Amino acid sequence: MSPSELHDRALLLHGPKRNAILTLADVQQYGADSFGDPDYIRIYGMAPKEWYSRGIRMLGRTAVECTRDALGDRIGRDIADVAARLPSRARSIVVDPFAGSCNTLYWILRHVPDSAGIAFELDPQVHALTETNIANLDRTIDLINGDFHSLLKRVDVPPGRDLIAFVAPPWGTALDETLGLDLRRTTPPITDIVWRIASRYHDRRIIFAAQVYENVNPESLVELRLLLDWSELRVYDLNVEGQNHGILLGTRGWRP
Repeated sequence: MSPSELHDRALLLHGPKRNAILTLADVQQYGADSFGDPDYIRIYGMAPKEWYSRGIRMLGRTAVECTRDALGDRIGRDIADVAARLPSRARSIVVDPFAGSCNTLYWILRHVPDSAGIAFELDPQVHALTETNIANLDRTIDLINGDFHSLLKRVDVPPGRDLIAFVAPPWGTALDETLGLDLRRTTPPITDIVWRIASRYHDRRIIFAAQVYENVNPESLVELRLLLDWSELRVYDLNVEGQNHGILLGTRGWRP
């Protein structure tokens, strides 16, 4: 990131607007200053002016951390590509343990036919805002306030349903620009999340999509892949080289 991008990101993550609900001007200014585009924070298929006029609101830290439409769309399409190869055509349940704005989940549901979403959000302030934001969208998401570790055991996937899990916990200090993103040091570790979900639904066909960075710690990537029956790494060319996001697609209980 450029110095100006880092400065603007820091203001929203750690400054007085971290937990404040942003105005439309705030959102557009952040996009213009950091990315040269006042419409950069596109979510739910809408530019800021449109989603703001519909009553959708966002905290400062959510604006920085949310997956914008361009990335969510690509992730959703790639997950749908794997889901289309599932042996059954049963309705898929899509689980997002770290919901935030729910924008990635929204795009997955748009691309995976006849799917239903279940999301968890620990922060009560983020949960309340997101619950209001998604209430009038064209996709149905059951958003649960709480820690997915303790609540996951209470989520039953009906017999015959396949499971899709989007795994994108906070990176915290896991990203080192030289060594890459260590999937064992996210909060909680991505490797631990995949293991927990695979163990909980050991009798189901599962698709995992773990959000990663262009530069990934190779040892942590090997450890994650050992938990999966099949995997494929995909990186998206949406940012400058070296600063792109991607996903590790993987399966348990079947192979595409």
